[in-house]
Amino acid sequence: MERQEILQNSLDYTLFSWSKQTGLDPIVVDYAKGVYVYDKNGKKYLDFSSGLMNVNIGHGNQRVTDAVIKQMQAVSYVTPACITEARGDLGKKLAEISPGNLQKTLFTVCGATSIDNAIKLARLYTGRHKIITKYRAYHGATYGAMTAGGDPRKLAHDTQQIPNIIHIEDPYCYRCPFGQKDMNHCQRECIQHLERVIQFEGPENVAAILMEGESGSSGCIKYPPDYLPKVRALCDKYGILFIADEVMSGFGRTGQWFGVDNYGVVPDIIVTAKGLTAGYLPLGAVIVSDKIANHFNDIPLMLGLTYSAHPVSCAAGVETLQIYEDENLIENTRKMEKYLNQQIEKLRAKHPSIGDWRNTGLLGCLEIVKNRETKEPMAPFNATPSQMGAMAKVAAKIKELGMYTFVRWNYIFIAPPLCITPEQIDEGLAIISEALLFADAAYEVS
Repeated sequence: MERQEILQNSLDYTLFSWSKQTGLDPIVVDYAKGVYVYDKNGKKYLDFSSGLMNVNIGHGNQRVTDAVIKQMQAVSYVTPACITEARGDLGKKLAEISPGNLQKTLFTVCGATSIDNAIKLARLYTGRHKIITKYRAYHGATYGAMTAGGDPRKLAHDTQQIPNIIHIEDPYCYRCPFGQKDMNHCQRECIQHLERVIQFEGPENVAAILMEGESGSSGCIKYPPDYLPKVRALCDKYGILFIADEVMSGFGRTGQWFGVDNYGVVPDIIVTAKGLTAGYLPLGAVIVSDKIANHFNDIPLMLGLTYSAHPVSCAAGVETLQIYEDENLIENTRKMEKYLNQQIEKLRAKHPSIGDWRNTGLLGCLEIVKNRETKEPMAPFNATPSQMGAMAKVAAKIKELGMYTFVRWNYIFIAPPLCITPEQIDEGLAIISEALLFADAAYEVS
């Protein structure tokens, strides 16, 4: 009865994101620990997507709880014009782990508000107005962040997108938009395309190029190794800021503190959230270079939020970053990356419907196809529910077998908490393997 009341109250009195509101069957969560979530019926779900790719340290770490309680016992809120110890400590730690000369942070409340403020900051600093971003990217759900992304969830809001956002094609090597076989047989047409767009739009008008440190919910599309360094070079050539969206790829998710660290690239601005507190409390951050910060020494910084540098969230952030180090989670991510990649190769040999596997650290995605030669996707880009076919069966089976992860179009995401073990990876892959039998049954032999 308790479970039914909880379920009914949420269905009757709350709205659910990205969904029609009828026919929903949400997991009624009782508690969570480590890499598992438990529902009110006692069923255990392996969280293979770290919530929304944010519960990097795993669920239920009481060190964060204790830090939050201690802060709330002292003070729960002060205005952003005041300071607390947690604010300065978190800012200092972010300066220590950020690449290059990124030394100062504007705290926000989430990834989307971080993106919005980074766009505004880039325009204020440069005096320019255009922002170049990629089509296959997601940057958040505020009007500004949604416009910056190319994710089709924004299409319902098309008439209200913000102006002066310019989109470019992605370096999607598995499905190269420029017709190349793979990244080893191309002339980086994707970079040539970007430079042409800069020239078409007028370099003097372009404030920033905004890209993810590593691709996430658009399909974990891997950058060629030299792609981001070449983007950085174009920014330097034309006096354009490079903004790295590290909301999903930050804080160990890719085996480094930030995704860009895998490429030796230093952005002008890092935008982040999610793993900053591992989802325990809302908090976002815009980390900027000394040059940008110093620009506002004698000029008002016309940005602000009621909950900027919220002391309780900052306290959660300080403790979370310490947990990454104390529990060697980034090192474990690199170890588990190698193990996961090895096990996926065995899975590919077993399931012909696996077309591609893309992964950095523990930010991975299986792309499921009807045929490996033609690469026809098992479900089309932006598939409607009626177009999901076998993928809908795959998703249902995964949930039935006790796993929580994202199945989107023809993608199955694998991004577990960074504390995961080889045994838990095997457990998860066994569930996916059983679910993939539905995709294999729909596979079309050439």
